[in-house]
Amino acid sequence: MELRELGQSGLKVSPVGLGLAALGRPGYINLGHADDLDEEYDSTLMQHRAAEVLQTAYEAGVRYFDAARSYGKAEQFLSHWIAAHPDQQEMTVGSKWGYEYTADWKIDAEVHEQKQHSLERLNQQWGESQALLSSHLNLYQIHSATLESGVLRNDAVLNRLKELKEFGFAIGLSVSGPEQSKVIEQALTIRNGKRLLFDTVQATWNLLERSAGPALEEAYRQGMGIIIKESLANGRLTERNRSPEFAAQLNLLQSHAQRLETTIDALCMAYVIQQPWVDVVLSGAATSEHLLSNLAASKVIIDEDFEIAFRSLHEDAASYWKTRSQLNWN
Repeated sequence: MELRELGQSGLKVSPVGLGLAALGRPGYINLGHADDLDEEYDSTLMQHRAAEVLQTAYEAGVRYFDAARSYGKAEQFLSHWIAAHPDQQEMTVGSKWGYEYTADWKIDAEVHEQKQHSLERLNQQWGESQALLSSHLNLYQIHSATLESGVLRNDAVLNRLKELKEFGFAIGLSVSGPEQSKVIEQALTIRNGKRLLFDTVQATWNLLERSAGPALEEAYRQGMGIIIKESLANGRLTERNRSPEFAAQLNLLQSHAQRLETTIDALCMAYVIQQPWVDVVLSGAATSEHLLSNLAASKVIIDEDFEIAFRSLHEDAASYWKTRSQLNWN
């Protein structure tokens, strides 16, 4: 895959990156996550699995890897894999702060992660991320910034992020929920001298949830790098979605995938990749097989017939995020 610039950050990324949310912990909300892990949750086995998927990704041309402090042992797994392959070059690594992993390696934990957008949490998790990823970490992001958390109005946090930027790190934010657009718009008002403080924004955008599109396009126009997560809607845009309410849409996706000689996952990811304001789309695959299927998206050409057929497929943001909140940790 040909590398591209991540906005004006100076970092280079592949069109498809690998997110480690499903690789670094035994429980996650992706449909079929337990099947992907063969219901084997020993941390050593999971580290071997993560290393296999990471190596498959690298050999296929993936050059952006995305972790977070709340993704269980994702940073640890990533750092071990990098250390085992010191000859690998041209890699961009991003991580996030703001959520603490609280599941204690349990699938049925009452609370899987706890959010706190304070200066204390930033400093604590910055130290933890640095201890694991050291010189490999290029991009540090606020994890799921929201209007409610007030993080984009917290001068102490913003000043600390400016300090980290002066040390040479790119600074970003990820957003979630029905008000993604408003958070992005707020981020675009925050300056560091004459330039934007935030180099990148990571948001959910897919066939079902397109509400943040205009805000993301504006952020791209102003020079921010655009990272898209959950392009497959946590598995809802795959054959694993057996909801009766989605049967007609799934049949339509299957017919277009067959027509274009690809898979449903690659087709849906291709739609995101080909948006002109998107820099990198994350695969959330937990197996090499699924990752390679996702990576085929870079060769799929979305045509007008597909555009017309799926113009009205999307849900309103509130409904989408309500459904997402009801997905089971598995």
